[in-house]
Amino acid sequence: MTRTSPDPTRTLRPGWRRWTGRLGSAVLVVWGAATAAFLAQLAQPGDRATAILNLRTGQVQERSAEELAPINAEYGFESPVLSQYLDHILGLLRGDLGTSYQQHRPVWDVVAEQIPPTLALSATALVLAWVLMPAWVLLTAGRGPATSAWGAAVETVLASLPQYWLGAVLVLVFALGLGWFPVVGGSGVAGIVLPALALALPLAGFLGQATRTEFERVLGQPFVLSARLRGAGDLSVRVRHVLRHAALAPLTLTGWALGATVSGAVVVETVFTRQGIGRTLVSAVESQDLPIVTGIVVLTALVYVAINLALDALYPFLDPRLTT
Repeated sequence: MTRTSPDPTRTLRPGWRRWTGRLGSAVLVVWGAATAAFLAQLAQPGDRATAILNLRTGQVQERSAEELAPINAEYGFESPVLSQYLDHILGLLRGDLGTSYQQHRPVWDVVAEQIPPTLALSATALVLAWVLMPAWVLLTAGRGPATSAWGAAVETVLASLPQYWLGAVLVLVFALGLGWFPVVGGSGVAGIVLPALALALPLAGFLGQATRTEFERVLGQPFVLSARLRGAGDLSVRVRHVLRHAALAPLTLTGWALGATVSGAVVVETVFTRQGIGRTLVSAVESQDLPIVTGIVVLTALVYVAINLALDALYPFLDPRLTT
């Protein structure tokens, strides 16, 4: 009997279909964010040219048509709405996020200056959350009803802590009380520890809730029993076998978690007087500098979809069944 070799296109096609769907979804998310950003500018109360001129002069008053004409020409406000929308989308495709109303600079230049401190804060918070969460789950999950319930209760409390309140408590205890860290600002490692903890602790609690149920379910699977019968120690079984499978749930939420750290940075950077995208966003909202607000919204959407696509690529390494 002749043995036919499998058609490689049959094995590749499902993967291509899956990635095509994911890329299509990513494009829709970014397009939706860009469209919402444009509509938000149109929804601004009053005339946009008047708002810009008032912002530049620092005086709120009615403006004549002669005064508004240069502003309308500079930003293309006299063009039809559809034309403005197409220019907005095409500009984003070219990497043009617009020009700041207040600073008269490209939005990208303004935002790019604030990306490094926010990126450092978000990355540190994610790392801390992913260190604290597995350690806590390994310590308390599947250790008996009382220990497991206590561990779950701690996770629930952490997940519900408001970041502004937690930030204030951390400042009172570790900065003002013990003097271990700077009260506000600060550079280097000392200046980022408390802000990162204010973001990481609630995030660790939330990710722990997502991990615990799956972790305790996997503990009862046959392959775990088989590993124990082969002589594997308890810690080895929990880390190498159980945690690997249970990590799929929190890994799925990591894309959301990154967005949560960026939104949380709005509060944390304000509480700790840190430079970053969050503080820039607050300042732009207060001054009605909509191009900066919309630019940050679009960039956040881009980062969100990029992280989720990267996580999709990591799933097969955690669970080979996902390759088919």
